[in-house]
Amino acid sequence: MVMVERATVGGTCVNTGCVPSKALLAAAEARHVALSAGRFPGIDATAGPVAFPDLITGKDELVGRMRSGKYVDLAAEHGWEILSGRARFVDGPALWVESPDGSGGQVVAEHYLIATGSTAWVPEIEGLDGIDHLTSTTVMELAELPASLLIVGGNYIGLEQAQLFARLGVRVTVVETLGRLAPAEEPEVSAMIERVLSDEGVTVHTGTEVQRVRTESGRIVASVMGGGTRRELSADRMLMATGRRPVTDGLGLERIGVGLGGSGQVLVDEYLRTSHPQVWAAGDVTGQPQFVYVAAAQGALMADNAFTETGRSLDYRDLPRVTFTGPALASAGLTEEQARRQGLDCESRVLPLEFVPRAVVNRDTRGLVKLVAERDTGRLVGAHVVAEGAGEVIATAVYALRGRMTVADMAALWCPYLTMTEGLKLTAQTFTRDVATLSCCAS
Repeated sequence: MVMVERATVGGTCVNTGCVPSKALLAAAEARHVALSAGRFPGIDATAGPVAFPDLITGKDELVGRMRSGKYVDLAAEHGWEILSGRARFVDGPALWVESPDGSGGQVVAEHYLIATGSTAWVPEIEGLDGIDHLTSTTVMELAELPASLLIVGGNYIGLEQAQLFARLGVRVTVVETLGRLAPAEEPEVSAMIERVLSDEGVTVHTGTEVQRVRTESGRIVASVMGGGTRRELSADRMLMATGRRPVTDGLGLERIGVGLGGSGQVLVDEYLRTSHPQVWAAGDVTGQPQFVYVAAAQGALMADNAFTETGRSLDYRDLPRVTFTGPALASAGLTEEQARRQGLDCESRVLPLEFVPRAVVNRDTRGLVKLVAERDTGRLVGAHVVAEGAGEVIATAVYALRGRMTVADMAALWCPYLTMTEGLKLTAQTFTRDVATLSCCAS
């Protein structure tokens, strides 16, 4: 087996995505916990200035250890070769690999997997080319904290980065073109995360479009339009968190007849085979949900289908997603709107965290649980959580969805008291009873 890598081994997740961003989020949360400890009577804590270079050094050391331990060393252990260079398809099919020193060589194989991932996408905005703007990649490489940061984009990347830098003491402003933050989530979820960010000092402008940008006196000035009103927003740095696009440029796919979609994604069938029988694709480059666990599952699927002809496919219906803010956002299954579009007659219940004992004792009830169920059968079709540890809570909901459980089933299951997961059981109970009238540990 041969792998060709043109940049740093490990790809986006370990180098510039999940690992470094969540490591910095955890550090920012530690500082926030100290600053917010006063919500507990009798507790007084403070947090000093952030030694940002030391924070980044620690992040880089962690990334380096994981890159070696989980990628480079594993490749050597399993006996496959990693070639450094740029690969493109040539007739055969075969790969021509150009090394960093300019030399090249050909690689011929029985099967080829395209796993080139995605890269930050930036829309065309007047003046943006002349601005030293950040992306989700370069923001992880900052050498010093800016005093202020303007973030364009209010989806998961923008939300995580907004809270990260706000908790490190940066004045943060978020601009989102659509009418609410986290626009793919339930409206209640969007409203809650906007409340959380506002509570923490983040300024939010939704339904607002950046029309042009310029520099003035060393600062970035953005002219924006929202609600029929034009205004100017200024900041020391600007982060474009406007999404990601598949990386297919320069691969020579047209040479071997591999088809691409409208967003540049490699078109594959349910088995991950492209329009060429020897060429497969997996991960972000396919335009499928951009999660590392999806890419990993697809890689295993491709190997099975290519070498053992199992004819396996993946079921994405219960796929969970998590935004690692604090509290976190997590969802699995359908939103109410998606259920309606599929012709399902559904009903939903929303339980504020003030009715979840774990949140009450944590002295932070900012959050909610929302369940969507079929009206006639009660079968759960969607779960949506804003809470501390929402990623762990949603894992339980995934099992309920896969098991085609009803909300009555969920309401009757055992659930340990004083866990956030109890919020799922309590929300399920609201389909038939008023949980506000229950004692704190009633089942």
